[in-house]
Amino acid sequence: MKRLLTFFLCVAAYMGLSAQIRGNNIVVTVQPDHQDWTYKSGETARFVVNVLKSGTLLDNVSIDYAAGPEMYQDVKKSMVLKDGTLKLTGSMKTPGFYRVDVTAHVGGKDYKGACAVAFSPEQLQPTTVMPKDFNDFWQNAIKEARKTDLDPTKRLLPERCTKDVNVYEVSFQNMSRGNRTYGILTVPVKEGKYPALLRVPGAGVRPYGGDVYTASQGAVVLEIGIHGVPVTMEQRIYDNLQNGALSGYWNFGMDNRDESYYKHVILGCIRALDYIEEYTPWNGKELGVTGSSQGGFLTLATAGLDRRITYYAPVHAALCDHTASLKGIACGWPHYFYWDKAKRTEKNIETSRYYDGVNFARLITDAQKGWFSFGYNDDVVPPTTTWGTYNIVTGPKEISPYQQTAHFWYQEQWDEWEEWLLKQMNLR
Repeated sequence: MKRLLTFFLCVAAYMGLSAQIRGNNIVVTVQPDHQDWTYKSGETARFVVNVLKSGTLLDNVSIDYAAGPEMYQDVKKSMVLKDGTLKLTGSMKTPGFYRVDVTAHVGGKDYKGACAVAFSPEQLQPTTVMPKDFNDFWQNAIKEARKTDLDPTKRLLPERCTKDVNVYEVSFQNMSRGNRTYGILTVPVKEGKYPALLRVPGAGVRPYGGDVYTASQGAVVLEIGIHGVPVTMEQRIYDNLQNGALSGYWNFGMDNRDESYYKHVILGCIRALDYIEEYTPWNGKELGVTGSSQGGFLTLATAGLDRRITYYAPVHAALCDHTASLKGIACGWPHYFYWDKAKRTEKNIETSRYYDGVNFARLITDAQKGWFSFGYNDDVVPPTTTWGTYNIVTGPKEISPYQQTAHFWYQEQWDEWEEWLLKQMNLR
């Protein structure tokens, strides 16, 4: 026993002392002269670029940089920085985001840094037009979907359960018989009625683990997938789907509002609320929805279409203001009309308006509380679109940008997000 204990102590010591790869020794920073990265239209932003090695400036380093309105940078230059530093300026006469991207070439490798600053972002307004029958179209679609019984299934996942939380894989029918939505349901073990939260996913095809932490705080949480397949299979199955049958699914049916892939996705979110109401110990009061990227869009869609939602939290919401690029302004992922001019048909443009997060946001009411967060450096979901979407919401709302984040979030941002959700459920 003594030898066995010594062995485990040695292994633990080795694991603690073993080296790990973390970050890069060479770093490119782009720093603005306003601490909040925000300026008024017409002001001049001043940037300092530093290329650092071991925390000190690197001499005679070759760089490329691009600067200008995000997605439409009109300044592109290459040069050698004798002392590893460079000063730049930029300005915008109209509201928007001005972005500087720098790539340093060192030892045959590229190292990148970026900074996007805001000019009068509170004045940004989306370009998309709301179809006159937008709400009627969606309410009729929901009505039709509800003609199909949920026909729910529920399977306990003992290996994921804790002493405080039971974890299940569940499914229910969506917009037609046999068309199912799958998810992971986490419920407190203790009997009672609880506030509820729907978690909606970012883009991609993947399994899901369920939100055990939030459930342990005293909430019912349903995390759903959107592709009509179980969410507990082996990773290789999802990889095969993403690279095969579901590759580029966000483009499917984009020329017809009734055939868009996102129709069954959005209806699945509404049916998920039906499932929560009918088959979980929800208290009938606090009911929220949250997600990031594609999930941020689905958050807006769910909150806009369903009055049961009392709180919602979209993080760097994608699929907002698709038509902005038609006017030379940054548009939301997946940038439908930015890259491929062949997609700029009247059918595609009109269909996009029924699947634009901006138009769902316009339906959000004063009875629903919102928390918006995103990064200024996001090059997937431009902050022009996320801030513009925030501006058109008329109900109670909070905004918490984390300027330096790109298409990810910092720990502090995640913690603030989670705390806000728990507060809305009266769990804080």
